[in-house]
Amino acid sequence: MTEATLNIDTLRINGDRLWASLMELAQIGATPKGGVCRLTLTDLDKQGRDLVTRWAREAGMTVTIDKIGNGFMRRAGRNNSLPPIATGSHIDTQPTGGKFDGNYGVLAGLEVVRTLNDHGIKTEAPIEVSFWTNEEGSRFVPVMMGSGVFAKAFTLAHAYAATDTEGKTVGEELARIGYIGEQEPGDHPIGAFFETHIEQGPVLEDHDVTIGVVQGVLGIRWFDCTVTGMEAHAGPTPMALRKDAMQVATHLMQEVVAAALRHAPHGRGTVGMVQVHPNSRNVIPGRVKFSIDLRNATDALVDQMADEVKAFAAQLSIKTGLSILIEPVSSYSAQGFHPDCIDAVARAAKKLGYSNMPVVSGAGHDAVYMAKLAPTGMIFIPCKDGISHNEIEDAKPEHITAGCNVLLHAMLERAMQRA
Repeated sequence: MTEATLNIDTLRINGDRLWASLMELAQIGATPKGGVCRLTLTDLDKQGRDLVTRWAREAGMTVTIDKIGNGFMRRAGRNNSLPPIATGSHIDTQPTGGKFDGNYGVLAGLEVVRTLNDHGIKTEAPIEVSFWTNEEGSRFVPVMMGSGVFAKAFTLAHAYAATDTEGKTVGEELARIGYIGEQEPGDHPIGAFFETHIEQGPVLEDHDVTIGVVQGVLGIRWFDCTVTGMEAHAGPTPMALRKDAMQVATHLMQEVVAAALRHAPHGRGTVGMVQVHPNSRNVIPGRVKFSIDLRNATDALVDQMADEVKAFAAQLSIKTGLSILIEPVSSYSAQGFHPDCIDAVARAAKKLGYSNMPVVSGAGHDAVYMAKLAPTGMIFIPCKDGISHNEIEDAKPEHITAGCNVLLHAMLERAMQRA
């Protein structure tokens, strides 16, 4: 079938081929429990990169690597002076990661190209598929390193100097596996960017919806909180005379959750780490240190949540006489996606007949940095029980296919446009 005789609206990807590619890539670093351990810049990561770039070249794409190891696989268009319509994600995993996180976004892009090749379709703008270095941050920090360097959020020198637990640096490991390219990160225009991903949460599955039209990524504020009281024997000390850091801390922990509930639907409040001193069964805790993770759809909302938690802590300190110290750890701005890309995803889902709903991403993705450089959108599909960063991470083949079909049509809508 030629482009002239094909109705673009009837175009669909080969879901079986996409699934087979995902399963083949998942064999590199496969774990006994069915997951994947392919940490960034390891020999296994090199094998994964080599496989994906081989597939790209077999599909007629050119491959460019930049100095932070980001890979750009391009299919030419009619007008190669236009910036590419791009998609992609990452292929590094968590130590106990799954088959789909990141990998799906890269291989969905490759399947889009393979589908265009199958039908002899030439786009006006080039199509490009990227894989970004060290998105997970499980071996090196910061997270989303490759896209962050690309977007000038931090320098190449800073990234190169990052070390793992064995003292090995990013620069050394990139060189060792042969993935330091010549292109300066960021010297690479992007016309628009779409990222396809499993949701990593339970919302789509809970609503029995196939496609999440991602509106943006939640802003994040991280704090460490330390409540200081006085250790004392649990038996002889009456309740009214105690300076129990744990009991005061638990009141503040509940306020973290309450603040999120007051700022629904996108408010998130989590206490995920607690350290108790002296952590003894029959000693009243004298000091409790815990993490506070606050998130919401806008910076104004997440800052308001933080202000409310701090105000509650100040009043609690006055009431109890205990010291409460809240220190900022890190902050990530909320990132909305481009209305045109959001609409393109929604139109594609509707045209293809897939149930869809607007959602937000509670986790960071490379699309966050890309949104600072070009119109950007994301496509979510459900994952079983909302579980990710886990060897049991799972997704249905029909959802994998649906998300890639939406990606295909969202990208085509922009890639077919003339300058």
